[in-house]
Amino acid sequence: MMFAQPAPDAWTPPRGNDVEVVEVGHYWDAVRAPKAMGERALDLLGKQGGAVIADYSTMYWLISPGTAHYWQFIRQVQVLTTTTAELTYMGVPPGHCRKGPGLHWHIPVGPNRYLTDAEQLRQTLLLAAVVEFGSGEEAIQ
Repeated sequence: MMFAQPAPDAWTPPRGNDVEVVEVGHYWDAVRAPKAMGERALDLLGKQGGAVIADYSTMYWLISPGTAHYWQFIRQVQVLTTTTAELTYMGVPPGHCRKGPGLHWHIPVGPNRYLTDAEQLRQTLLLAAVVEFGSGEEAIQ
């Protein structure tokens, strides 16, 4: 794995053949969810969603930095962001890597397909959690 910092003017997926470790929070934060919930969320979002990175059992949406810090916790969903107290890094596959197994772009970055609206994603993942875990307190932590 290589460590990479986004360019100061724009962010694009890594080139080459290696997964790069990128600091979260500069150009985007990420929201991680289990694959089953992620698939439900993708169905609910339809064409409204942005780019999605997938691994064997996990999906990651890219969202605008700082837009999910207020979220009420959703069971098995984690917001990855950098705070003043700690840095967070995430593996990002090369732009051409679009099939698993392993880290790949489930929905690649493209024109008009980059960041997912954080509020819309939160609502969608909450619905997916209700389907997965039941209503009420079972869906939130």
